[in-house]
Amino acid sequence: MDVIEAIRARRSIKRFAAQPVSRAQIETLLDVATLAPNHRLTQPWRFYVLGPAARHAYGMALGERKARKQPDPDSGRALKDAVAREHLELPAMIAVAVAQSDDPEIAKEDYAAAMMAVQNLSLAALDLGLGTHIKTGGVMDDAAARSAAGVADSERIVAIVNLGTPSELPPEKRRTPAAELTTWRD
Repeated sequence: MDVIEAIRARRSIKRFAAQPVSRAQIETLLDVATLAPNHRLTQPWRFYVLGPAARHAYGMALGERKARKQPDPDSGRALKDAVAREHLELPAMIAVAVAQSDDPEIAKEDYAAAMMAVQNLSLAALDLGLGTHIKTGGVMDDAAARSAAGVADSERIVAIVNLGTPSELPPEKRRTPAAELTTWRD
């Protein structure tokens, strides 16, 4: 598959087959992730491959956050348990973290580099017949989520990548054509 075809074919996969992802496949994905462009060659990315217990603990942390928004304790507990179970059942899950820098410019560059590493990983997964779902948001700073992933205090999670063999491919989402978002200047 060529790169342009892979970019056009990539989708966020929400449902995965029960088929496991091998360690060799994950290592291949992480190797190509580290080839992302990186100003100053700081190589800020850190990868945490979460096994079943860590996935379940991360799901509990995320579920707890979601449960707080429920109108009653019973539905909150049910939601928390469902989210934890969903994470436990994922074929693979990788927390992508970035080493923190006190220099604001380097911090921005390192975040961008880490997200480019995530894109490399996603495109390479497609080439291996796998799919990804990249997750971001407030849970990245949650102490319980950080603990579940084993992320060091000197790092912050920038993305969670759920990984596996797609059980279904979602349809392409409409995107605004680049021509509508581009200004040509002389």
